[in-house]
Parts: sequence; structure tokens; C-alpha cells
Amino acid sequence: MKFTIITANKNGGRFLEKTLLSVIAQRESGIDLEYIVLDGGSTDDSLRIIGRYERDISRIISEPDSGPVAAINRGLGLASGEVVAWLNADDCYHEEALAKVAAVMTANPDRAFCFGACRIIDEEGREIRKGITRFKEAFFPLSTRFTFQCLNYISQPAMFFRRSAQVAVGGLQENMVAAWDYEFMLRLWHRGGAVRIPGGPIADFRWHRNSISARKFDLQFKEELQAAARDAGRMALQTWIHRGVRWGIVGIYTLMSTVGKGK
Repeated sequence: MKFTIITANKNGGRFLEKTLLSVIAQRESGIDLEYIVLDGGSTDDSLRIIGRYERDISRIISEPDSGPVAAINRGLGLASGEVVAWLNADDCYHEEALAKVAAVMTANPDRAFCFGACRIIDEEGREIRKGITRFKEAFFPLSTRFTFQCLNYISQPAMFFRRSAQVAVGGLQENMVAAWDYEFMLRLWHRGGAVRIPGGPIADFRWHRNSISARKFDLQFKEELQAAARDAGRMALQTWIHRGVRWGIVGIYTLMSTVGKGK
């Protein structure tokens, strides 16, 4: 099973090396890996870092783009792997993550995508906000399209999809600011649904002050509600549940942000 992993970066040199190494290390498990890195014209040390691992990266593109969504969409157009994912330039995979994905996707050939557990880490790599992680994981055994329309409990760094399903549903919505991953997963549900990867975390999502989810979490949850309403129907039960969930989560995130611990 061949994988394509896409990393879009712009001035993310602070965390980029850890991201690159976490992807490249997946080959140690015998993974057939195509790694595409797209740099949007960085002015920090990103290009120097990428160049350090040039031999281990299948394709490097460095030119200005209109943002991470456009860059990822370009990577999707270049992908040749059977299973595809993108990993942001501040997130990381755990050891043998792709080997676990391969086992699950091979055993469930009818499923469009799979997802696993994902830690939230801080700028120093320490796990934080364990309560939110446990809250999301509580919905894993209840995972259905209905449940996912009610609440986004899947962390994008730990989500992998079949390229055939992605081609069928199209790329990411470039007019969205913060919830394009959730909207994309909602469309994937229509192409065979999801299956969970058992066991512990396979990826880390890094929260820091400059991340989209830190700066624009209110807009993120607004866009998620809009996406759920389009998918389920504006007056559907799932949409009403999502409305309530949204306001509860935004309130919690706002409080956490106020005390310096928000996402």
C-alpha cells in the first residue's frame, strides 16, 4: 500500500524539522511513502531545513501560494498514493503510525477514510488539554455519520483517506478559513464512511498562539456548524445538536483562552 503525505508550510521553521522527521521515519516500518512538501515562499529558515532532507522528500515545491488550503489542494493533485493525508508543518506522527493505518485500511477496503487518537501538545512538545482529548475519544465507539454531523471529534493529523474517495468528492474548499478539514470529512462519509484505528495516539496536534485554531476558533466552529447544516439539513436534529455543542465549546475555549490555556 502506497501512501502520499503532504505538508504545506510558510515560515514554519520553528517546528518544521520535527514534522519532516516524523514523516520520513515512517519508512522504517517498510512503508511505501511519497512525501510532497510545498513551501509558500518562506522568508525564515524553512527552505534550509527542507533542503537538509531533500533526499528523503519525493517532491519539493517552493513558490508563493494563496494559503495552506490551496497548497494542500495542489498536493492532492500530485498525489499518487492509494492512501493520502496532509500533516501541517507544526504537527507530528508517532512511530509506526502509517503501518497502523495500512493495517486498518487493508482490513476495511470499503471505507473511505480512517482516524485514530491524537494528542494535543504545546510548543515544547508536552501533552496539554487532556480533558478535551478524552472528550473527543469518548465519541469514538459511537462513530457514525450522524454523530459526526453533531460534533467534530476527529483530529485532522490522525485522519487518512483513500485517494479514490478524495477524487470522487473533490478537494478542500478554498473559501473556508478554519474548518475545511471537517467539511472535507463530511463529504468523505458519503463515499464509504470511516473506520477507527484502535490503540493509542498516532499523531500530535501542536497548539500554539499562531495556529489557526488558536487565533480563529470562534470562526472555526461557526464554519463547522454551517458545514454540518449543509450536509444534514438546516432543520435536521443533528444540526440543532451541533448548534448547542458549538456554543458550549466556544464558551469553554473562550474561557481557556482568557486564562492562557485555550486552543
